[in-house]
Amino acid sequence: MLTLKRFANPDVTRAFTNIVWLGLERLTQIGVAIVISGMLARYFGPDTFGKWQYANTLLLVLSPITWVCGAEILVPTIVSRPPTQLGTVLGSAFALRFSVSVAALLLTWLGIALHFFDPLVGAMLAGLAVTMLFREPFVGVINAWLQSMTYSKPQLLTSMSTAVLKAGFAYLLVRAMATPARFGWLWAAESAAIGAVLLIYYIRRHGGKLGWRLDRSLFKHFATAGTVFWLGLVCMYLFLKLDRLMLERAISFADLGRYSAAQQLNENWITLALMLAQTIAPAFVYRVQDAAQLRRNVWRLTAMTAALMVSGAIVLDLLAGFIIRSVFGPDFEGAIEIFRWAVWLSVPAGVEAIGNLIVLKYQAKFVLLSKWLLALAIAFVVNLLAISRLGAYGALVGLAAGYLAAASVNLYYIRFKLRP
Repeated sequence: MLTLKRFANPDVTRAFTNIVWLGLERLTQIGVAIVISGMLARYFGPDTFGKWQYANTLLLVLSPITWVCGAEILVPTIVSRPPTQLGTVLGSAFALRFSVSVAALLLTWLGIALHFFDPLVGAMLAGLAVTMLFREPFVGVINAWLQSMTYSKPQLLTSMSTAVLKAGFAYLLVRAMATPARFGWLWAAESAAIGAVLLIYYIRRHGGKLGWRLDRSLFKHFATAGTVFWLGLVCMYLFLKLDRLMLERAISFADLGRYSAAQQLNENWITLALMLAQTIAPAFVYRVQDAAQLRRNVWRLTAMTAALMVSGAIVLDLLAGFIIRSVFGPDFEGAIEIFRWAVWLSVPAGVEAIGNLIVLKYQAKFVLLSKWLLALAIAFVVNLLAISRLGAYGALVGLAAGYLAAASVNLYYIRFKLRP
């Protein structure tokens, strides 16, 4: 009877539906990403594919700059304010994010114009960088409004649809033998389409009017609130992509392409672990107030996640040759051994993800920042020493060292916060 009552609760039903849509969207994105990567790897070849992956790495390092005023700040603000102030809240957040995104885009284009990058990498990045103009200002702001209602279906459905369409257009560009630089603009078009659809949806939900207004005091609040969390996320993404940034200086683009191919598949596998953590977090971490029960839950979740990651790594290790050849083709044989080692990174990554839930539960922003600063510093030093001796495998050692450092900080914080 209790179970039936829980599911009869509209809030619980809405949250469960939201999780289902989130899972479908993530699985769709992962599937489409693998299909497109395999298609482009075969079309470009290892050298050009390495440049494409490096351009994407640069984008993923630059994009967190536009994440100022994250959802952890914007969503609670929307919820706490009366509905009449929604336009002011969203308008102020949009103004801040749009101005930061424009600055980031112009600086990126300036770097390309000054030849900071390989010419082809720069040409690819020129189109990819335009995604920053739409992702956070339009998609991010409207998605925060949807999250405040626990109703992300419109954004997730739009994202899934455009991802499938992007795969279709990528196939057409390959068939038309388009130049590699043109593919970056396909990603820009996708982000613009998502932003346009969500903007139209918002306007239709509000009587055909946008109604966004700028409030200077709220603008300043958004610009300063959450700064520590924002810096922590910037450090985290820089850590996750530091291996490719440093390898670009040490190995050929062809070898970088093979390394990136292996790592992309591995990162998709790790993403599934993060999805699991996000799915179980509300019930087993965020809603639990008793310290002893929370401590037991964390250790059990950590053990379960470690066992899952080890089991998955064993299977992926055994199937590495089949997976790499099936997705990327015969020119990427060198990625097989890298992939076999890389999949074991999922174990410390999964353990770190569970421990991070406690950091997020208690909004320990300085712990988050310190953790990723430490991981970034350790990975940089290890990469500096290991890449020159071990090549691409040295970068894997750097990632492993960084993940272990981050997990150690989580462990220390859990023992401190949840001590008996």
